Amino acid sequence: MSLFRAIVFTSVLAGLIVGLAVSAVQLLGTSQLILQAEVYEKAGQAQLPAVHEHVHPQGMVGDDPSALTAHEHGTDSWEPSDGLERNALTAVANILTAIGYSLVLTGLIALRGRPATWRDGLTWGLAGFACVMIAPMLGLPPELPGTPSAPLVARQIWWIGTALATAAGIALISFQRTLRAAVPAIVLIVAPHIIGAPTAPMGEHALAPEDLAHQFVMVAVFSSLVFWALLGTLSTTILGKFKV
Repeated sequence: MSLFRAIVFTSVLAGLIVGLAVSAVQLLGTSQLILQAEVYEKAGQAQLPAVHEHVHPQGMVGDDPSALTAHEHGTDSWEPSDGLERNALTAVANILTAIGYSLVLTGLIALRGRPATWRDGLTWGLAGFACVMIAPMLGLPPELPGTPSAPLVARQIWWIGTALATAAGIALISFQRTLRAAVPAIVLIVAPHIIGAPTAPMGEHALAPEDLAHQFVMVAVFSSLVFWALLGTLSTTILGKFKV
């Protein structure tokens, strides 16, 4: 089998297994917390019209109709129903995400040209966990529904930049292993946090209780750790079965 086909087959198989496994973990963890948070979110949204009557007396809103409907956006938008539909779509998203990340991992491992054991895969997976979860969450922790946040584009740019900078820093430290490489590596890892993540507008507060938000962060981190540990281990194990 060619190297390309081996990488694709490995990624699809590993992604399928990991995606289903993590979906099961989320079903018992983060999904339950999200459902609880949505109760608070919907309760808060139900109170918005009354709040606007109090804050914006007649004549203060102005002529812009969007000011009256700004908090009604999304009320008619489609969303999956709770239960089987939502869980199935979550599983599909997890599988596709796992396949994509496995393609990156197996591609990088193959480029090194060395046989990799499951322990090597676990190390790669933990590096991915650090880049994709730990580093970005220092500025943008996982959020429950109803949590105020900065504009989406700004958060995505910072998240991507942080993940790439952390990956580059870890690569320099791992592959060069010299003091000369360690200095720019540390700069790359620290720079996004010096710049700072985009912040939510002042004066807004989360609708869900603080304890629920903290619990969600911990469970989300655990789910991500399971995801990356399994992905790295399975990707290298399956790839090693092929003679390429």
